[in-house]
Amino acid sequence: MVETGVGGGSTTAPTPVGEVVDGPTRRLKTGTEEFDRVLGGGLVPGSVALLGGEPGVGKSTLVLEIGAALSGAGTPVLIATGEESRDQVGLRARRIDALAEGLSIATESEVGGLAALIGSGAWPVVVVDSIQTVTDGSRGAQGTTALVREAAARLIAAAKESGTVVLLIGHVTKDGSIAGPKSLEHMVDVVLSLDGDTHRNLRFLRGTKNRFGSVHEIGVFEMTDHGLDPVSDPSAVLAGVRDTPVAGSVLFPALDGRRSLLVEIQALVVPTTAAQPRRSVKGLAVSRVHQVIASIDRHGTMSMGGREVYVSVMGGISIREPAADLPMALAIASAASEVPLGSMAALGEVALTGEVRSVSQADRRRSESLRLGVDRVVEAGAGRGLYDVFREVGVIPGQSGRGSVLHSVPIVEGASL
Repeated sequence: MVETGVGGGSTTAPTPVGEVVDGPTRRLKTGTEEFDRVLGGGLVPGSVALLGGEPGVGKSTLVLEIGAALSGAGTPVLIATGEESRDQVGLRARRIDALAEGLSIATESEVGGLAALIGSGAWPVVVVDSIQTVTDGSRGAQGTTALVREAAARLIAAAKESGTVVLLIGHVTKDGSIAGPKSLEHMVDVVLSLDGDTHRNLRFLRGTKNRFGSVHEIGVFEMTDHGLDPVSDPSAVLAGVRDTPVAGSVLFPALDGRRSLLVEIQALVVPTTAAQPRRSVKGLAVSRVHQVIASIDRHGTMSMGGREVYVSVMGGISIREPAADLPMALAIASAASEVPLGSMAALGEVALTGEVRSVSQADRRRSESLRLGVDRVVEAGAGRGLYDVFREVGVIPGQSGRGSVLHSVPIVEGASL
């Protein structure tokens, strides 16, 4: 119902929230389980998704595989590319075996032509690769922030009107500084990022915004000679469980969305005569590592002055949750004391007071660790401190010199689930 406003304009009459009909959201399954997991079950007709990532990480390969899977299942897909020729896309399609009837390629980068292709409704799914190459015939320029935003607005309007799913590909640097994609995040329905070390095979697809499902889900892929293969059990790849224990290695059951991933945190501690010992960090927040090192020095009775510390999360994954504090501390202490901890996983937040605090969803994390055959899972407990944990796992020999009573840190022995 349309009413006339005070200023003469038309307004839509408000509807009571109880009268809004909430039907099930129809979704297009892409056939790629890891991609559908991040989307919350599949693509929603009329939605617009932004897939960002560094150049060369595999964005074009991923959408080509998804396009072939959808086309093979009877949903025509159009890939509109402004970066590559038809021959280049065709060669990649042959290499990764993404040839499917119903998958079409168009070398179109003018915004008017793209909007017409989307609005035609001939293809339920249209991929624009990339949004930075879209041009406006009347302006000539491409890649500027203003043009990218205006072009995206026209493409979004065409998608909403026709019910077409549109996937916009955007290139961003590590700090997201390239004009365009970061400024589009509030305009689109879904924001996805594909990242990973280009020198490694693993790629991680994350959802940071999703109007039709949960956010912060993660999908894991492995780059192979024939494309990106979904990894159904990433913990088995990331955990690094070995037969011979080594010092400086501890497993951590990380949570990413609804998925628990068992990753390996490694540390190396070496003496140095430098006035400022080096701290090298990869895959963890640098400030968090510095805080944990300070807590080890102050509360763990291990002097870290005069020692260089190198800490890394293996597999190219990044961890930002405080629950990684304890495994990080144990890996550093193990490396410093040269005491292997064996098949051990740990989880807990290390406070500035030296207290080890519990973290969320410990049961899920513990179950994932035991599923992969971990022998022990070290967790926080009431009144437990970092020094107590170090004593229990054996990286600090001898009796406590502080006159305190040592409490047993909860250690769950590995057992079949």
